Amino acid sequence: QVQLVESGGASVPAGGSLRLSCKASGDTSRNYCMGWFRQAPGKGREGVARIYSDGSTVYADSVKGRFTISKDSAKNTLYLQMNTLKPEDTAMYYCAADFLGWCVRSLAEFRNRGQGTQVTVSS
Repeated sequence: QVQLVESGGASVPAGGSLRLSCKASGDTSRNYCMGWFRQAPGKGREGVARIYSDGSTVYADSVKGRFTISKDSAKNTLYLQMNTLKPEDTAMYYCAADFLGWCVRSLAEFRNRGQGTQVTVSS
């Protein structure tokens, strides 16, 4: 198991930027796939971006060109750089991690996730 702690959420105006961080601890020796999903009030969970152990990335269409996922393996930290934020990006953002066959599942199904960090974008 791996423990995940997110940080970096804040309230920003539309057009602004934020960088979310997700610090992993515990069993970090596995080749995890990791990612971010979000949930806005009254809405379902939406996968935002994921990164595989080989460094390849996948993004939701709604954030392509605006968000960048990356990881620093030496620091066991996952990042989400969010630029040109829009009010519709307002949500609780969660970091998630899993490995092997679980990597093909929805990020919200991953067995390891953090408590979330709130992002609010005002118009």
